[in-house]
Amino acid sequence: MVDDDNIKRDSVAGIEKGLRVIEAFADAHPRLSASTAAKRTGLSRTAARRYLLTLFRLGYLESDGSMFWLTPRVLRLGWSYFDSARLPRTVQPFLQQISRELGGITASFGVLDDGDLVFIARNVSSNYQTLSFMLGSRVPANVASAGIALLSCLSRAEVDVWLARQKLIPYTSMTVTRHDEVRAVIDRARQDGFAMLEQQMERDRRGIAVPVQARNGRVVGALSVSLPMSGETAKSAIARVLPLLRLAEHSLLSLL
Repeated sequence: MVDDDNIKRDSVAGIEKGLRVIEAFADAHPRLSASTAAKRTGLSRTAARRYLLTLFRLGYLESDGSMFWLTPRVLRLGWSYFDSARLPRTVQPFLQQISRELGGITASFGVLDDGDLVFIARNVSSNYQTLSFMLGSRVPANVASAGIALLSCLSRAEVDVWLARQKLIPYTSMTVTRHDEVRAVIDRARQDGFAMLEQQMERDRRGIAVPVQARNGRVVGALSVSLPMSGETAKSAIARVLPLLRLAEHSLLSLL
């Protein structure tokens, strides 16, 4: 195990700040000036500009002289994870099998990162037009069944800390946006050992998910499926889907 004191002593502050600048770019901030980058990172304007210019020189940013924006080279950072990480490669065959046995519906594997759900493996259905998430896409954990499944593995105190940081946004008229209601959904998933959500991010869509543990007992992610409701009852969907998710979950336990 790596000692925390050694990490602090040996860490390189410049790398930390450079990555903070990259993460400052977002949908609402696709282009940044040095001043805006400074505000979003907590750096001084001079320091922010130096990091922007360094990233520009390395090819991670483009610039018109005053504004900066990301280049496709940044994707190398994310794809290095997918190319090297064992977890996505391990779960992919199980996602393919689940999708095939359920008639081609979308199956995914997600992890929690900074309170959001991040998809690190997917087998995407071509039979139904739905919201498309690329590998690495982030969604609020409370609107995805995999996110609720993972939150249910946290203690109630940890859930309270997570909730306190969230601004719950309605994606549909059915999205649960009250903290007490989200907490109740998480508690129900904790009790059941799986999560089911309906129409939280997209109308007429249902998600079912189970958390996945490694052999050491650590929760490493969640398997989930997204399927059209199509008149099928929740009870029928659970009876059809949950055994396949459980089988994959148990099989992965011996591999992770």
